[in-house]
Amino acid sequence: MTRTLLALDLGTTTGWALRTPDRRIVSGTQSFKPQRFEGGGMRFLRFMRWLDELQTLSGGLQHLVFEEVRRHASTDAAHAYGGFLGQLSAWCEQRQIPYQGVPVGTIKKHATGKGNANKDAMLAAVRGWGYAPVDDNEADALALLHWAIAQERSA
Repeated sequence: MTRTLLALDLGTTTGWALRTPDRRIVSGTQSFKPQRFEGGGMRFLRFMRWLDELQTLSGGLQHLVFEEVRRHASTDAAHAYGGFLGQLSAWCEQRQIPYQGVPVGTIKKHATGKGNANKDAMLAAVRGWGYAPVDDNEADALALLHWAIAQERSA
């Protein structure tokens, strides 16, 4: 049986792609935008509840990969990413789910052949595989999932 695999493009709008044990691939985006009258940490609690839902609905995650970002457009983006990454790594450790960060350039090179591909090129590559991502977050998650599947095949 195939391992359940989740790929995440972490951020306020998190892109996700999931391969189920029967090899179906589902994907989308999830918003963790701070809500009005909500404390600063609530978005991270909502993120972990969402991970719990994915864990339950998928029948159990067996591996997780995430986009490893080294540079951010703003300080706010860096803080949000760091918060999501901290919550994600603690969540995985607590459940003994193996997880791995994959550099952005590695994902882009896998999808487009160029490690510095822009958002339009990434969207075009993923659409060329037959998907209809709603935005670059979902496209990045799908590209990351396909990279992880390729790594499994070559192992």
